[in-house]
Amino acid sequence: MNPVLGCGHGCKYPCYAWLMAVRFGKVKSFEQWTQPAIVSNALPVIESELKKWSWKIHRVQLCLTTDPFMVGFPEVQELSFEAIRMINAAGIPCSVLTKGILPAKLADLDPRNEYRISLVSLDEDFRSAWEPGASSYEERIAALRELHERGAQTGVHIEPYPTPNIYVQDLHDILEVVKFVDSIDLMPWNYSRLPKQFPDAEGFYQAMQDDLQEFCQENAIHYGNPTQLN
Repeated sequence: MNPVLGCGHGCKYPCYAWLMAVRFGKVKSFEQWTQPAIVSNALPVIESELKKWSWKIHRVQLCLTTDPFMVGFPEVQELSFEAIRMINAAGIPCSVLTKGILPAKLADLDPRNEYRISLVSLDEDFRSAWEPGASSYEERIAALRELHERGAQTGVHIEPYPTPNIYVQDLHDILEVVKFVDSIDLMPWNYSRLPKQFPDAEGFYQAMQDDLQEFCQENAIHYGNPTQLN
């Protein structure tokens, strides 16, 4: 579900949601995209849809085209929390992905929920350049850790992971910091020419997937299936 159009995080690497919003005329500029608009009747629509379709819904993902816990927009955060609460009350678990700060009160909801953060680096200079409006990596990880310690299912989504011609770093540094989580997946830096300018980008990403798989097996962490560079 996507109860908001746009995202205040203003990520500079290619954002598929932004590209599609422009292509289909939903927004006219990046500036408009970074001033999110809430669907005014989101909660009534959710209530109506649950009454009709809860019997066939197995899980709800928040969100694929925006961020449910967007930094600087408390109204978006509260809407997302209330939506998750309503969906859980209908007996349906949720999966959440954010570059924001996950509120600790999420741990009081359905234990089948999964809470994940997007994390591609630990360097705040990198974050400021590529995710200028998102939460700091330290705060993001700390909030996820608190949920984990309170018994919630947690995960890390490493996308878009940069090739060395974009930024040089050691994947293991990231993995060690988040080794407390239940799942990790890694995907390429897609929809851009930059990674394709790196010699053997496909080989690089395969090596990263191999490292991730080995790390996850050693630490009893579930890891996602790799995807190809687009």
